Amino acid sequence: MDAAMEDAAAAQPEREWDGGGGGADAVLGLAGAGASLSLCYHEAFGPHDELILLEAADDLLPDLLQGRVTVRGRPEEEAVLCTPSATYAMKFVGNSNSVFLIPPGESAAPTSRPNGTDGDDNVASATDAVGSIIKVASGNIELVRTAPRLDKLRKLLNERPYVLDEDLGSDVQHQKGLYTWQDLCELVQASDGELSEQLSSISAVEINGFWRMVDDSSANTILDMILHNSVLHDWSLNSVPEDDVLDVMESDGFMRKIVTHYLNRFGTKVEKEARGCWSLDERRVCLQFARRALGAGKMKLENFMDKWERSIPSGMRADLQMLEGEVLCEKLGTETWVHTFSVADLPLAPAERFAALFRERPKWEWKDLQPYIRDLRLPGVSSEGLLIKYTRRTQPSADAEPIFTAR
Repeated sequence: MDAAMEDAAAAQPEREWDGGGGGADAVLGLAGAGASLSLCYHEAFGPHDELILLEAADDLLPDLLQGRVTVRGRPEEEAVLCTPSATYAMKFVGNSNSVFLIPPGESAAPTSRPNGTDGDDNVASATDAVGSIIKVASGNIELVRTAPRLDKLRKLLNERPYVLDEDLGSDVQHQKGLYTWQDLCELVQASDGELSEQLSSISAVEINGFWRMVDDSSANTILDMILHNSVLHDWSLNSVPEDDVLDVMESDGFMRKIVTHYLNRFGTKVEKEARGCWSLDERRVCLQFARRALGAGKMKLENFMDKWERSIPSGMRADLQMLEGEVLCEKLGTETWVHTFSVADLPLAPAERFAALFRERPKWEWKDLQPYIRDLRLPGVSSEGLLIKYTRRTQPSADAEPIFTAR
């Protein structure tokens, strides 16, 4: 905005604006070389901080125009815009030129012209004014597809994990550290679809209107009871009858919803002889027992394998390949040791993920690294692109395993 415009704007007190009175249709109707019209300040010209230009791709317009978007973020966070299924970073981009905002509707009575050219008193007549400027925009917001910011979700739900036989009470004090779906939507910067997917990924369950993680001890107890009842009632682990196991465990004091949640976590529902049954997944069940075996810390590989194999259900087979992304092996002299290092406990943002990985190990072979980065998602960036950005690759020979270090 030049000096004349600034002086004119300063001279006009901001008035109440009804949303129209700009004559924008006339501006949009300009056609042909040399076409022109007069522009004047709207009588309600001012900063109007509530008006911000938003640049959006065509595929976003249906969600924007039908009110299916929300802006999410706390005051201390950078805001994001969420559609039902995607998250977009909001970046303000300044304009080098003056951008006039002209509202729709019939042009209101003008005040001064922005160029300050015609007339000694710098006032336009109502007959030659077509467009009325309500605001000069200094820039606009651009939307850039970004990964949802989901790291906060696990932290929130881990404030108050569900334990068996807990008594929440009904007053607000007893509900501290518990979050409803609406609470999570307000606190976590992710679309509804991405948030729902992550809740499923981390095995959260909705109990009495609150989304909860289940503590490890309770999870182990529930799995043990499912397996115990399968032996007691001679149920095949590939065909556990849903109604029967729910009835039996409910009689033992377990909530049906929690039991169903863990049947889903450790198995797959199948239809057998017109009955709903659950087939327990060997890898998921064995993985839970491996975590339990390593609960005390680092172990020699042979001791761990012996303890693990003795703990798993009869008929299941323990295999180290089941533990990709869950445990790490390291050579110490002539012995191999294993310890827990779960991808589920690592940050979801790529920069923080790679930083955590290289704190654990300064050098990674691809076979060890791949399970810890294959879940990373950054719109517009491939896995190879992430490796180039965050790692250095060395390969002593064509036949050697590539080694990755921090960039």
